[in-house]
Amino acid sequence: MTPDAFLSLLRTHWPMTLAALDGDRRARLRDGLNDLAAAGDRKAVERALRTLRLQLRSLPPDHPVARELSGTVRYADAPPAPTVDRALLGELLDVFADPPPGPAELLRAAHERLWRTPALGPAELAPETADDPAAAGLIRLTHPGSGDRYPRFQFAAGTTEPLPVVRRINHILMADKDPWGAADWWLGGNGRLAGIPAELLGEVPDEDLARAALELVAGC
Repeated sequence: MTPDAFLSLLRTHWPMTLAALDGDRRARLRDGLNDLAAAGDRKAVERALRTLRLQLRSLPPDHPVARELSGTVRYADAPPAPTVDRALLGELLDVFADPPPGPAELLRAAHERLWRTPALGPAELAPETADDPAAAGLIRLTHPGSGDRYPRFQFAAGTTEPLPVVRRINHILMADKDPWGAADWWLGGNGRLAGIPAELLGEVPDEDLARAALELVAGC
């Protein structure tokens, strides 16, 4: 994993990652990012990356960042000079503005990111699905004051028919109990699949998608 790939992974799951860390580890993560920004040679870059990785060890094993980093022991192609993506670093460091956001605020930001994905409202569902969306195997995201939304990727293009593979994987991910976690799996980067699962529907075999979900659950 290159340094920029590592930073991109963090950016994809940044609010949820910070929400999962205590205040001390968040502070050390900030220090590691600042060290990376100041790194002037390859060794300094690798040292900063080791510091960052150390703070992420306390993430739950089913956290998407923990899953992606599991088993990786070094950062390939670390630059000989500080050519790390400064824009990415800036985006990550912006979160540490004064006053720093608390866990609830960070989790709310993660929910807002998922809420913005294209979705259907309850009135747009087919009658047989609207009667019992949970039984239909759908992720339902409930937003305070805005009601329920059903991410659009779950349905066949141009229809309100739930995709069988989505229903199957939502069951594996226990979307009825943790809809936000299931949505994050679908809409976040996945190293095993080399992409975002929701965007890979129809592009990779259904079994590959289901296997990736099963591996996540098996590792919990």
